[in-house]
Amino acid sequence: MPYATQLWSFLPVGYFFSIVIETPVLLALLSARHTLRDRLIAGVWLTACTYPIVILVLPLLMADRTNAEYLWVAEIFAPVAECLLFWLVWIRRRPVSNAATLRDFAAVTLANLASFGLGELAHHLKWF
Repeated sequence: MPYATQLWSFLPVGYFFSIVIETPVLLALLSARHTLRDRLIAGVWLTACTYPIVILVLPLLMADRTNAEYLWVAEIFAPVAECLLFWLVWIRRRPVSNAATLRDFAAVTLANLASFGLGELAHHLKWF
């Protein structure tokens, strides 16, 4: 099976795995200024925006790089992009609260780290 086809085949499985891990983290850790509805939407939507780039685009762009280099780029890109998207949609029009914004960015970053870590564990255990 060609590499790009393998990536496309994995996309729905990995996306589901990611939102199952990341959404509970966001539900628990986002600041109190966000409704339950917004937290749930963020859990699905943020990953929908970045996951295709991490799974489809970056592996092909970085095919001549090591896996470690790919992981560095992907795992920096995803939380930074998701924090920016989260800020654009849920924070920028609210009154300034540096503590709440920092908490929200930390929650988004921790959600990404959780799905990355558990994804690596699943890969190591050959679940995928």
